[in-house]
Amino acid sequence: MRKSFIYTTPIFVFTFIIALFSCKNETIDNTSIKYNYPKTKTVDSSDTYFGVTYKDPYRWLENLKDTNVISWCKDQADFSKSILENITGRDELIAEWKMLDSLQPPRINRRNIKNGRVFYNKTMPKENVAKVYYKEGIDGKEILLFDPTIYIKDKTLSVQASIPSYDGKKIMIAYSENGAETSTIKIMDVDTKTFLPETIYPTSVEIQPNWSFDNKSILYVWLQSDDNSDEEMTLNPKTKLHVLGSDVKKDIDFFSNGSYPQLGIKPNEMPTVSLRQSSPNFIFASLDNARQEMLMYYAPISQFNSSKKEWSALCKPSDQLVKGIEFIDNKVYAITSKNAKNYKLICTNLQKPDWDHAITIAEEKKASLEAITYSKDFIFLTYNDGINYQLYKYNLNTETLSEVKLPHKGILGISCIDKSTNECLLAMASYNKQATEFFYNPITDSFSPSTYNKPPNYPKAYGELVVEEVEVKGHDGVMIPLTIIYKNGTKKDGNNVCLMNGYGSYGMSWDASYYDDLENTLAIKGAVIAIAHVRGGGEKGEAWYKAGFKTTKPNTWKDFNSCAEYLISKGYTSSSKLACYGASAGGLLISRAITERPDLYAAAIVNVGTANKMRDEFSPGGNEAIPEYGTVNDSIECKALYEMDGLQHVVKGTKYPAVICVAGWNDPRVIAWQPGKFSAALQNASSSNKPILMKVNYDNGHETEDQSVTFANFADQFAFVMWQCGHPEFTLKK
Repeated sequence: MRKSFIYTTPIFVFTFIIALFSCKNETIDNTSIKYNYPKTKTVDSSDTYFGVTYKDPYRWLENLKDTNVISWCKDQADFSKSILENITGRDELIAEWKMLDSLQPPRINRRNIKNGRVFYNKTMPKENVAKVYYKEGIDGKEILLFDPTIYIKDKTLSVQASIPSYDGKKIMIAYSENGAETSTIKIMDVDTKTFLPETIYPTSVEIQPNWSFDNKSILYVWLQSDDNSDEEMTLNPKTKLHVLGSDVKKDIDFFSNGSYPQLGIKPNEMPTVSLRQSSPNFIFASLDNARQEMLMYYAPISQFNSSKKEWSALCKPSDQLVKGIEFIDNKVYAITSKNAKNYKLICTNLQKPDWDHAITIAEEKKASLEAITYSKDFIFLTYNDGINYQLYKYNLNTETLSEVKLPHKGILGISCIDKSTNECLLAMASYNKQATEFFYNPITDSFSPSTYNKPPNYPKAYGELVVEEVEVKGHDGVMIPLTIIYKNGTKKDGNNVCLMNGYGSYGMSWDASYYDDLENTLAIKGAVIAIAHVRGGGEKGEAWYKAGFKTTKPNTWKDFNSCAEYLISKGYTSSSKLACYGASAGGLLISRAITERPDLYAAAIVNVGTANKMRDEFSPGGNEAIPEYGTVNDSIECKALYEMDGLQHVVKGTKYPAVICVAGWNDPRVIAWQPGKFSAALQNASSSNKPILMKVNYDNGHETEDQSVTFANFADQFAFVMWQCGHPEFTLKK
């Protein structure tokens, strides 16, 4: 039963004053700095579930349309900005990242070949967002189709999708503004480079639209609202069919609970439709949310224009198909977790799928099967041993499986742009090696440099960073993989600043990525970077994922804290110099790590992070996450959500580390009040006198492709924790 809340104190707005200022390079003396935060009122609000009452004194902050809440966020943002912009080293980080970016060759992605035309997105050095191009053939002249920086005056957009029609004569371009989670779709005539009249909005940025085989219509996911504070924004979406040249308002409800109520589509399931050239006789539909197991239907392509299609079940959650599925002629290949904790690849007939008697193509291995894709004659299987990747190929003609010897260790991604050939692209990276792309010939198993993307020529120091891979004994004896990165010659005497990252949700592994370039800059400056591969992630397969899931979720932050203890005990750092970082679902991890063991950390970053799980399902993106975390309407899951909830575990009078909470104002996945409520609670509760900041990115959503925004955002976060951990290059200006 939910109780209403009553305002108990008036709201005041204060600017900050720094008094009795004194700051040393090696040690931060926060007792000499007074932080007069913007005042945050509390309200008499609570929820009672299954006989237990949970207080929620910051419930009022959930109304992002309330002028008091808007003012509070603005005051917090201004307060944080006045501090962050006065930290030495911040601007130097941005300058370093811009320098590294200038060394990048053109970055090309979203490549697509249709009817001999090659379409792609390209970002030039020093450009903030990608533009859309095409060529007549691989060696043709490059032609610019869409520049998002000039399309709308005084606005910088980012391209979310650029999908050509099968005949290559038209291209669908979906763009968003300020990191918003909704896209606008426009359709361009490629030959004339002019847009057709129709504008389709709002559509989902998460689901790519696609074309009909006759190139006369498109399928897209329609959202009922573009208001990122609307709890129902992502509920009951629809896949709609738009016929080119017709009135968008009359677009057909192609697949949804409204058009097919007999399928029992839930409000938090996204009904998506796709067509596959590899299996052109069918229409495929799926129902997606945070649930890992696939739920799919299919219908004959002959019914594409029928008002009522005869959907047949392709797979149900009990079949335990996860991570990847591919259709080749009349066969369907899928990864399954059934009787395979590290997953295996199976196959059944598409005409009459029978997953209980499916043929095993690749047996379970010691490493975890992460993904599959295919070319004309091969299926490629990507495995993860917890740290590094392996690649196998299955020959469709000889039905044999063999391992591919890779150019070096690290993570990999493989793609085949034109699946009618065996021409493949393979990209590899590691924590101290920049991403390198190769042409891969699966017939000869040979690699050659890609002509699309070249590796950047970074300063020598970036390639000389030391990478250690260790395993740490967790609270229950389970061994947790931990990656440690540092400058060669770093002493293990406990005096190093350290930034440790983690995630641990949705069965997703933390791999080397673009953001490691940003953090490696800190390593060049003498900091230690660590990545805790905690339970709830996918590093060690299905069992590893489910060991940090709902009722077992405490393992996620306990693993993280065990890794912190290891780093301290081995001299990599000390508790006064250790910072932790988590984004999105990683906010759950960090909020519980520091509320359970505040003594382990000097500083923490909660970046667009969920920290109030008991209220998550009442936010726009939270309802979709119920299969991952649970619901308060279930007695067991409600208790589990309480354990995950960092806000519920904030205790007044506790000496908490310095914390920076970051919110994206246009973010519906983790709405701004999630980090907002957590920062408010910490500001009112902490007795350490260490700063608690609430940074609001008004030009951002959950993330952004705009490099300039990204650099400024992370410079604030990293400079803050480096300052609080006593790094000599990061101090507060007088």
